[in-house]
Amino acid sequence: MNSKRSIATGQLLLIFPAILFMGSLVVRQLSRLEQEPAYTAHRIVMWYAGKTWTLWVLLITLPLVVLVTGWLTLLRGWGDVSRLPHPMRKRLNGLSADRAMLFVAVLTLTAGFVLAIVAVHMAAN
Repeated sequence: MNSKRSIATGQLLLIFPAILFMGSLVVRQLSRLEQEPAYTAHRIVMWYAGKTWTLWVLLITLPLVVLVTGWLTLLRGWGDVSRLPHPMRKRLNGLSADRAMLFVAVLTLTAGFVLAIVAVHMAAN
């Protein structure tokens, strides 16, 4: 149980820069750039865009690490692969009973969404 919490905490720390960037993109569009919080959000976006390594490390590598570790944690938490054909309802009930595993699942899905958004943006350019 303690290892699941440490994995969830590590995932949260790794995904935070990408969530900050994506959130700043949204907040920046809510009002004019001269007003807060759009001004601060714009500065965060420009900081990310101004450095090449931030895009690769903070928006691709770290969410990919979260996605892989989350997937492996969820598979390990679900038990033996030979037992996977059982109804998924039982698996999801067990997942919701353990808050750390639920948090890992949410962060894994979030990392997948971040990577999908980055991949679509990279493909469009």
